[in-house]
Amino acid sequence: MASIVVTCFSGSLLRKRVSENNGVSLVKYDGLRLAHRMQIPSATSISTRNISASGPRCRTIKAMASPTVAAPKRETDPKKRVVITGMGIVSVFGSDIDTFYNRLLEGESGISLIDRFDASNFSVRFGGQIRDFSSAGYIDGKNDRRLDDCWRYCIVAGKKALDDANLGHEVLQTMDRTRIGVLVGTGMGGLTAFSSGVEALMQKGYKKITPFFIPYSITNMGSALLAIDTGLMGPNYSISTACATANYCFYAAANHIRRGEADIMVVGGTEAAIIPVGVGGFIACRALSQRNEDPKKASRPWDKDRDGFVIGEGSGVLIMETLESATKRGATIVAEYLGGAVTCDAHHMTDPRSDGLGVSSCIIKSLEDAGVSPEEVNYVNAHATSTLAGDLAEVNAIKKVFKNTSELKMNATKSLIGHGLGAAGGLEAIATIKAINTGWLHPTINQDNLESEVTIDTVPNIKKKHEVNVGISNSFGFGGHNSVVVFSPFKP
Repeated sequence: MASIVVTCFSGSLLRKRVSENNGVSLVKYDGLRLAHRMQIPSATSISTRNISASGPRCRTIKAMASPTVAAPKRETDPKKRVVITGMGIVSVFGSDIDTFYNRLLEGESGISLIDRFDASNFSVRFGGQIRDFSSAGYIDGKNDRRLDDCWRYCIVAGKKALDDANLGHEVLQTMDRTRIGVLVGTGMGGLTAFSSGVEALMQKGYKKITPFFIPYSITNMGSALLAIDTGLMGPNYSISTACATANYCFYAAANHIRRGEADIMVVGGTEAAIIPVGVGGFIACRALSQRNEDPKKASRPWDKDRDGFVIGEGSGVLIMETLESATKRGATIVAEYLGGAVTCDAHHMTDPRSDGLGVSSCIIKSLEDAGVSPEEVNYVNAHATSTLAGDLAEVNAIKKVFKNTSELKMNATKSLIGHGLGAAGGLEAIATIKAINTGWLHPTINQDNLESEVTIDTVPNIKKKHEVNVGISNSFGFGGHNSVVVFSPFKP
């Protein structure tokens, strides 16, 4: 098998072209794809994630090239085709899917000054804070008072998704619930529960720690509580890969379905980190915008005047289901999940690889898993956090994979609602699917002074009509976690 050795040193990148005698013909490999020239940027290229931290130089890596390439082929087996039959949301724009997307289309910013706690002494005093949230009809009053917001958002979004898929309580009672799983991840977990427990310990001693401290802090509890409430006994756990969490969950859930381990999965991400320790922690990382005088203008991906991301919160949940199951029960199908991929930079905690290999290879692998050629993709819901380093590096990785971007549209949901951390991929998957359903792309707001390197249409400031053929949604996280998921309109 042919291999490519890529080495970063002294600000430059070496690339070796290799060839392999395949027995029938001489096949040339360039980069990671057969017969495909990969333009690898120099080590001075800007990184892809939230923080430009000073990290170690790229280590030598060895990437193995596939010996054969077949034309893209999508899944045809109805037991393995994965369709989306429901969506549920808790967001800064409320808990109704249509309202959420309509406000995105209007270009309305959900960013405001924080009033959940006294942030007057914080250097960052704004975020995508959810207000007027109600769990009425979804969580009983006693449990609602005890629960961390992270789990409240998860349960409400999850049950709304089930209702949207016509899988309410009475319907579920008639189904084999051992074939229905839950996989809702979170980057931070029950942060309020954890913070309150530590505070009780320090101020009053261990005897004053609530017995709910551990259960409501650990990251798997959202999936567990949702399953307990609904009786779903299929695969159940959580994934925590920082801001890539929800996409990792979609990828894993789809694989459970494809392997025949579940017919339906309730999947997404949830987060509630707009509390003192959450905001303070990201301030310490120097990750957040400090545009306190004009919060609605703070999240501005790809704009030259961006200065960091804006913290957000919420939950986005999808119902992923085999085509066979959806057809049998007469479900409404809103989109199809074609595939996905996850990779790791294996480089640094917060600083991504300077060569961008982790991101571009993740996009390529996701298209291979989906049976899609790059030419079929005409929409990208970008990670685009509004950081100095990450925004441009993601664009460069996209341009490496998609050679002709003249028909490609790319927007940034975070410009409107902030960065939902572990929930971001869930919220953005919903935005992607609504773009597919409506034929309208929401704008990327605050595009006043676009970086010259950004030559892809970012849907600046005003929504655009656009028929999505295939759309991808990118999410990247601390630790070097990269994830891409691929959606399309459903075609029987």
